Formats: sequence, C-alpha cells, structure tokens
Amino acid sequence: MHVLKMVFVMLEVVVLFNLLIFVHELGHFLAARWRGLKIDRFAIWFGKPIWKTKINGVEYALGSIPAGGYVSLPQMAPMEMIEGKADPDHAALPPISALDKIIVAFAGPLFSFGLALAFALVVASVGRPVTESETSTVIGLVHKDSPAEKAGLKRGDKVLSVDGHKVTKFGGMGDSVSWYVVRSVTPSIPVEVERDGKVLTIPVEPKAEETKPWQRKGLRQIQIEPAQTAIVGLVASNSPAALAGIKPKDELVTVNGVTPLHYSQVAEILDEAPGKLVHLKILREGQNLSFDVQPVVPIKFPEDKKHPEQKKQPRMGITWADGGRTTLAYPGPFEQVGSIFNSMFSTFGALFDRHSHVKVQQLGGAIKILSIYYLLFQHEDGWRMVLWFSVLMNVNLAFLNMLPFPVLDGGHITLAVVEAIRRRPISARFLEYVQTGCAVALISFMLYIAFYDVQDLGGQKGGEVEFAPPPAAAK
Repeated sequence: MHVLKMVFVMLEVVVLFNLLIFVHELGHFLAARWRGLKIDRFAIWFGKPIWKTKINGVEYALGSIPAGGYVSLPQMAPMEMIEGKADPDHAALPPISALDKIIVAFAGPLFSFGLALAFALVVASVGRPVTESETSTVIGLVHKDSPAEKAGLKRGDKVLSVDGHKVTKFGGMGDSVSWYVVRSVTPSIPVEVERDGKVLTIPVEPKAEETKPWQRKGLRQIQIEPAQTAIVGLVASNSPAALAGIKPKDELVTVNGVTPLHYSQVAEILDEAPGKLVHLKILREGQNLSFDVQPVVPIKFPEDKKHPEQKKQPRMGITWADGGRTTLAYPGPFEQVGSIFNSMFSTFGALFDRHSHVKVQQLGGAIKILSIYYLLFQHEDGWRMVLWFSVLMNVNLAFLNMLPFPVLDGGHITLAVVEAIRRRPISARFLEYVQTGCAVALISFMLYIAFYDVQDLGGQKGGEVEFAPPPAAAK
C-alpha cells in the first residue's frame, strides 16, 4: 500500500509540474499560430525525444531531460543547442517583424501569470494552510550553546525587529525573523524583543552551519525556533503513550502542569525527573482529557550521533508533529501575487549584494521543485499547499523568463527591440553565436544547481524507537 501511494504521489507531481510547463509553452504556440509563424516542434522537456508524433506539420515531443520545454520557431532567434539542427529549407522562410517576435515571446510568461492567477483564485476560495511560525514571532526554542543563547535570548521572548527591520512572522520569506537573519551582513545584528512587558535590544552574532566543500554553504542563523503547539504526530507501538491511550493529532495542553511553548520543552521536563510518572493534559476533538504516562527505556533507538546520551533516557514514545497548529488563511489573488513578487525582489537583492551571504548555489532547480511538490502531496492538507506553491511557481516562471537573457523569453524580446531600433535584422551568424553560448551557460547553470539539489534528496537517517511488548502480550 505504501509503494502504491508513493507511485501515485509521484504521478501527481509529474502531471502538475508538466502542466506548468505546458501552459507556458502553449502561450508561445498559440501566439505563433495567431501571427502566422512556422512551427516545427512543440516539446515538453529537453534532450532527445522519448516520444514524438507529427500532426499537421508540427512535431509534438516529450524530451529525455526533465527541465522545461520549448516551441521550435525557426523564424525566431536560432536555438540549435536545444532544438537540434535547423532544416536547410528554413532559410527560405520569410522574415517576421520585431512586433511578432515580441508578441510570441511575451505570450509564454503571460500564460504562466494567467495560470498563477487561476491557482490564486482557487487558493482564495479554499484557503492556504498557515503554521504558527507565520502568525507569531514568539521564541519557542533557543538551542543549547547557540548564538541566541550566548547573547541572552530566551524562550517566550517576542521578537519585534531583526537588524532594524520590523517582523510580523517567524519563518518564510519577506518580513520574517529567519529571513532578516539570513539577509544580515554585519558580524553582530540587533534583535529587539519584548520580555515581561519591557522592550530589549540584544546584539546577536549569527553563524552559518559548517558544510563540506561539495555541499551548499550554510546560511546565517542564530538557532532559535518559533513557539508552536505540541501536537502528537506518531505514537510508537507498545510505547507508554500508546498503552495510556495517546493518539496522533492529540494536542498537548500541559505536561506536569507546564504549558510548553515548543514540543522540545516536553523532553526537557522529562529529563528533570527521568523515569518519573508524567501527567499530561490533552485536547482531543474539543474534549479535555488527562493521562498519566510512565516513561520507559526503549529496546531500540534511532541513530543519533549528535546526542548519543539520549539513548539511555526513558521515553513516552511520542513523535511530535513539526509546525504546530495549522490554520487556514484566505489571501486575495493579488495579495498572494504581491507577496511573491516582494519575496522575489528581496531574494534578488540579496543575490546581487556583494556583502550578502546568500549565493546562487542556495537557489533550487527542477529537482528541488519536484521534491517539494512530492513532500507537499504527502501532507494531510497537501492539496491546498500544492495549490499555493503552484501560484509561487507560475509567478516565478513568468518573471524569470522575462529576464533579458538570450534563450529566455526576455532575451528574445530584447533582441527584437534592438532589431526594431536598428530597422534591420540582426546577423544570423551573430544570433547563432549568442544563442549557443547562452544555451551552454543556461544548461551549465541548471546542472550546477541540480548537483546541490540531488544532495538534498537523502533526508534524515534513523528510524523509530521500539518498545518491548507489555508482559501480558509477551509470548
């Protein structure tokens, strides 16, 4: 059953990812038909075709390299690096106007933006899942020996600003705590917090996680996490929690009379009195329940080289859901698109700031996008998350394709504008050199990003804890 689900999710990812590409290329195709251009091929993905058919003089193909697509238009700038060798008969085709080239090139991003708005309308209707990190700036966890702990930040502090920027949320792009830490460039950054009714400004020295030479460089962080409701994700079989009646989706209200600001606080409370009876108050489907749980030492632990000492500690057998409570937000279509544009401009600003620690290698390519879609589809509310992510992806596809780089749509438009200003076509030989060089650069960049994306696919190693069966069930 698990394998079938995995296959089904992968099919969903492939279909949706190709929908984004198809709609973009459909814009070029329909515009070319409208303007009377010669169309050789409509291809999804690059490389040697693994499937193709010809209808009314147009070849429809599925390439072997899953990254983008194209419509082969011989009257536009040559793209032999991607489309293959040109037909000699194409030299006899009549030239087209600069306006036709601009219309055909612009149609792709326009269709992508239109699809983004279509997805955004659906999101505005059905809602977008929002975690507590997007609705609060309260600190729920300060990692031990972290820059934040050394500076004096504490659990329960409400962050007001980071590096002089007001914050409205803890995670994500835009005006968030994590982004302004990543975006900072000075050795020490001021973090303004509210604590016990007082406003304090605490200087913190961010640090980046050390990585190996072939891995993406770590981004700046101060190692704090947002306050979030402790919600049960999984309950191990034969565990004290399972025997007591704890179930997935139970919401922890208090543990030994303490209301935790983060699920990690539960472990801290258990460590203070290892093996002692734990009293939990749980909220389940609107009902308040109480449970007494006796932690025991599991017979098998997941691999944890960073914290080997925890293997000897008694446990309840609960794996907490990361992210806490999720609510639904209903942002309007233009509000969604506007926030995405703000995030994109902020990212580009960081990339082009020579003092910034954000580098091109931190960007994600096709492999990263597919992996995110895969993870989202597995979530209980994944279809809503996928809709929102599709808005993001289509806006990015439309914007990035408008950059004035040959091979991209913006490059075609730029060349057409130059042609209109000169009032004569640009040399075919010059275009061939430019397009080929830029195609090589683009493919090299995609492979460069893919090199890092592949390394992120491994995920976390380890496993679940295992508990001995209770005496009555032992054989």
